[in-house]
Amino acid sequence: MKQEFIDLAKYRLDKSRNTLSDAKKFVDEATLESVVNRIYYAIFYAVNALLITKQLSSSKHSGVRAFFNREFVNKGLVEKNFGEFYSDMFDRRQKGDYKDFVEFEKEDVELWLNRADDFINKIEKLTMEIIDAE
Repeated sequence: MKQEFIDLAKYRLDKSRNTLSDAKKFVDEATLESVVNRIYYAIFYAVNALLITKQLSSSKHSGVRAFFNREFVNKGLVEKNFGEFYSDMFDRRQKGDYKDFVEFEKEDVELWLNRADDFINKIEKLTMEIIDAE
């Protein structure tokens, strides 16, 4: 794998971590819709880092999800529940950003923050294993 791809994957992993850190800070100070947005994007950036290891990318969120499911979830490299969580957070982010009268419960958002942490840990570990195997 070219060094530029390795650097980009690592950059996106850092961006994922920073975005999740922001979400954790915002949970008591911002709207829960904003926190859900940050949770989703933290996951999205991590998945993009993983896709780089296969030289895959998409300009659409649906394309990123499709590549992730096809190349990693369906092949058993990532547990199915992580794929479901990613899709679920995409749907929740869409509702929070674009629908009216959407409200999230703080307990749910805190649960999603913890799940996102687990998700990112898994994706980061797999990404680095693929990079180190090259």
